[in-house]
Amino acid sequence: MSADADGARTAQEPEGATPSRIALELRTVRLRDFTVVNSGVPTLLCPPLALHGAAIADLAAGHSLVAALRGAGIERLFVADWRSASADMRFLGIDEYLAELNVLVDHVGGLVDLVGLCQGGWLSLVYAGRFPAKVRKLVMAGAPVDIAAQQSGLSAIAEATPLIMFESLVNFGDGRVIGRNIAPFWGNETDPNDIRESLQILQPIGSAEFTRLEAIFKNWNSWTIDVPGKYYLEVVEKLYKRNELARGSFVALGQRIDLSRLLLPMYLLAGSADNVVAPEQLLAVERLVGTQPESLRHAVAPCGHLSLFMGRRTLEAYWPGIVRWMKEAA
Repeated sequence: MSADADGARTAQEPEGATPSRIALELRTVRLRDFTVVNSGVPTLLCPPLALHGAAIADLAAGHSLVAALRGAGIERLFVADWRSASADMRFLGIDEYLAELNVLVDHVGGLVDLVGLCQGGWLSLVYAGRFPAKVRKLVMAGAPVDIAAQQSGLSAIAEATPLIMFESLVNFGDGRVIGRNIAPFWGNETDPNDIRESLQILQPIGSAEFTRLEAIFKNWNSWTIDVPGKYYLEVVEKLYKRNELARGSFVALGQRIDLSRLLLPMYLLAGSADNVVAPEQLLAVERLVGTQPESLRHAVAPCGHLSLFMGRRTLEAYWPGIVRWMKEAA
């Protein structure tokens, strides 16, 4: 159990369904090692640094992207498990997180296939733009990149809310954004029908299997991470209010990220009913990057946001094909 800014006890951190070992511990992140072999280009999964921990990718058997990737043939798999921000981390920004992500990449060999989920997707894209020689292939799922391409529920809130309101959220958390305070903005519902839809559960509500998964989901949903205020405000301003990544003005570790110069193979997975990230916000990447058309792939799954990472049908129908693409020669 951990305590948040006002000393209240929070829910138990979800452990994840798949056994792993901690390969490296840094200030902001733990590197989870799910590998079963020691050779080949490793895959690094980058979950979102927003609201929930890395268990979003490893919720339960049948609802685990980690297991889906391994089952489809990814034998060297690592996951960036972002830490909930402590009070002394409140001044960390995007650059500090990119720098620590770079340490993870170097630790596993200096060349990776990068899989970015939601907020971890744009961060992975920025990383690839900053260190293109360190990424062989890039997969992004439900990731906001071009906010102007189409409004989503989340981007509408960001656009309509004055910056001073976001700053007051940070001040309220003494320099951090406390996860449970912003959870309502994300709209993760714990109504049984919503859970059944997100997880794409076949069993009826009230059945033993549904009840088991419902409890796992609710525990996952109730444990939130706190985020450094500086990082949070940079994301709001740079990504959502100024759309700097799509406009070519985003600066990362002292260098402007020009997506048109990024040439690596990419696979984009969007959800047709995603209210957090409109499909167009991700699919716009295809016209922003310099990657040759034959090295670009995309798919739009008939699902909402969370189903991209934990929906049984989506994991079974879409991710094995993504893995086959990843394993093709670059």
